[in-house]
Amino acid sequence: MPQVQVIEPVNSLYRYAPPKLRVCAYARVSSDSADQLNSFSVQMEHYTSMIAGNDEWELVDIYADEGITGTRSDKREEFQRMLSDCRKGKIDRILVKSVSRFARNIHDCLSTVRELKALGIEVEFEEDGLKTADMHDEMIIGAFSSIAQEESTSISNNMRWSYARRMQNGSFTCCCAPYGYNFLDNTLISNPKEAPIVSRIFGSYLSGKSMEQIADELNAEGIPCKSGEVNWLYTAVSYILKSERYIGDALLQKSYTTNTMPFQTKRNKGERDRYYITGSHEPIISRSEFEQAQQLMKARNALCPSKGRGRQYAFSGKIKCGKCGTNFSRRVTNGKTYWVCHKHFRSKELCEIRQIREDAIIQAFIRMVNKLKQNSRYILSSALMELMDLKSKITMSDVKVGSINKEIAELTKQSLVLNRLRTKGYMDSAIFMQKNNEINQQLDLLKRNRRRLLESDADDELISDCRLLIELVEQGAPYLTGFDETLFHSIVNRIVVTEQDKLKFCLIGGFEFTEQLPGEVFGR
Repeated sequence: MPQVQVIEPVNSLYRYAPPKLRVCAYARVSSDSADQLNSFSVQMEHYTSMIAGNDEWELVDIYADEGITGTRSDKREEFQRMLSDCRKGKIDRILVKSVSRFARNIHDCLSTVRELKALGIEVEFEEDGLKTADMHDEMIIGAFSSIAQEESTSISNNMRWSYARRMQNGSFTCCCAPYGYNFLDNTLISNPKEAPIVSRIFGSYLSGKSMEQIADELNAEGIPCKSGEVNWLYTAVSYILKSERYIGDALLQKSYTTNTMPFQTKRNKGERDRYYITGSHEPIISRSEFEQAQQLMKARNALCPSKGRGRQYAFSGKIKCGKCGTNFSRRVTNGKTYWVCHKHFRSKELCEIRQIREDAIIQAFIRMVNKLKQNSRYILSSALMELMDLKSKITMSDVKVGSINKEIAELTKQSLVLNRLRTKGYMDSAIFMQKNNEINQQLDLLKRNRRRLLESDADDELISDCRLLIELVEQGAPYLTGFDETLFHSIVNRIVVTEQDKLKFCLIGGFEFTEQLPGEVFGR
């Protein structure tokens, strides 16, 4: 009787594709359309074709920051998104045009490269011919980033010098037009729709109305701000009343940029020269009217020294409508103080949320704080312990993740070598399958361990905010009997009116607590 031997199919062997190297590209591109070399479209096409042309690579993403300075990595959203994906284990290699595109700050450049090397991620700078995986000394990359930093500092100094010269001779022009003006041919031209509103604001203020009343009237009539939204605040009215632009003059260098890196913009309080240009453009308000408004402001501030400095009311800018998304503003009706949604005030059809009495909001805040005072140990302290546990795990896992990434990178290289040997006929298919299966099993185990370590993610800011919240809530008397405005501004980020009778207090640390309101505290 003939003997039959079963031969297992090996078709799966030829369908197997080794894991590809996950490659991304980072580009910091100029917003200047003339800068074609660094334009996003050119770099996008370049990196896409480069990665697609390599059979061993897989494109993860193209990260690009447009018109953003390279001296501050924290200001570049795409750069931070790329680093976040690196920490999550999504990237194996980063392609960058040059060190200056990566960072113009030597501290940011070296610290980022060190972190990426610890994660087992290689950065390749094309024009400079540098690969961090081949480098055992940071002197070379430090030299390149130092040159880029000096270049950026030199450019900034030249621009500051240019601005100062133009300010001195009166040829400097602002970058954007204030409300009431359009910017045309390097000159401020009055806007036919907005200029009458500026005149109205000055006239209303001189007639005895407050800045809050003027803002309320503009909102009630649906007059848009410069942004196009109907959201006038007394601060915007105050800015218009104080600005010399509306009499045709210009005070230059109200702010300045620091000379050292990282560059920061600061308000000029006498640290730099300021330049006052008379008759630089077309006026909207007469000088006599402007001077009268300044004198009236001084007189009112003398009577109420705190008025106009900071928030005038405790809830200003704090209450938001959960239905339409607009802010609440303060109203006094029949001797009672209410807070009302802007859209509802304009028309009841625009939003259904009615005005809420201020004393009811205060009582809701007091109730919420007292609940936290009595249950801080169970709510806040418990949350802090969980955050600390997560942080501890992350701190201990940072080194482990870096080690795992290195092992994964090494095993991936081995898999690629095996695949080349099999393709060229230097390795028997059965041996290839055995070796490759062993590598794949190790890779799967390493990736599972890495995923488990990276899933827990806690922010140091959350921990510090949680600690601060516990400290603020637990200090003082066991019960809060009256409204503490300092405590309110310290712990409350925003109040959201989710329903007519529900207030959601959004606190620091990401905590949210909802309080019910009684039915008799609502206006029309």
